[in-house]
Parts: sequence; C-alpha cells; structure tokens
Amino acid sequence: MVKKNICYLAILLISVFLDQISKFLVVANIPLNDEIVLLHGFFSLHYVQNTGAGFSILEGQFNLFYILTILAVIMLAYFYFKAKDDEKVLKVSLMFMIGGALGNFIDRLRLRYVIDFLDFYIFGYDFPIFNIADSFLTIGVILFILAYLFEIKELKWKK
Repeated sequence: MVKKNICYLAILLISVFLDQISKFLVVANIPLNDEIVLLHGFFSLHYVQNTGAGFSILEGQFNLFYILTILAVIMLAYFYFKAKDDEKVLKVSLMFMIGGALGNFIDRLRLRYVIDFLDFYIFGYDFPIFNIADSFLTIGVILFILAYLFEIKELKWKK
C-alpha cells in the first residue's frame, strides 16, 4: 500500500517540478511580454504574468485564489484517500490535478502572479496563454472523466 502511494506521490512531485522548472527556464530566457515563435501561426513561447485565473478572470483576487486552491487540494486529497486501490486512473487524475493546483499556488505565494508561456493559435484563434500546471490540471480532469466513465464501479467511496 505504501509503495503504491509513493508512485502516486511521485506523479504529484514530478508534475510540480516540471511546472516550476519550465517557468524558471522561461523567466531566465525570455523577457517579459516577449515571445519566441516555434511554429509560425500555431505555437510560440510567450512570457506573461497572470494575476488572475484562466482567461485572466478575477485579476488581483489573491486571497480568493489562496482559499480556493487550499480547499480544492484538500478535497482532491480526500477523494484520493477514499478511492479504491483498483481505481488507478482516478488516483493518477487526482495527483495531476493536485500537482497542477500546487504549481500555480507556488507562483501566487512566491510572486503574486502566475507565469504563463504556452501560446497556441488554433484555427486562427489565439488561445489564452497557459503553463505546464494548467496542462496537468486539464489532463487530470480528462483522466477523471475517463475514470468516472470506465473505472469507478460504484459511486460509493470505500469506508
């Protein structure tokens, strides 16, 4: 049991590490508000500082983000510990979501903004700039939906 939990904890720690190291590299190599075009018309690295949430909503609402992140991490951790051992996809999804939440939480605590840099143009639409933590959150949500559809046998959590 402990060995299994260490694997899931490793997923969480690796996701936070990858997020933070990517942000460090962006700040060290790209001036604020500059971009490096990697695939013209599709993808660039564009360093911005986001004081809000996705799409820059609720800019400057630091206390709200602190409270919501702490509550979300507690709730996700609760679900993790209540999940059954054979619900592996569910547990991985929860670790990705916690890792993503913590990656952005670290930025907000340390800097009072989130470092965003992944900028995609999809069918001519400039998608909002995001980061690795946001990617892990999204992957976690997708895996959670898949776990809900295909892995979770009952809606009751183990007691």
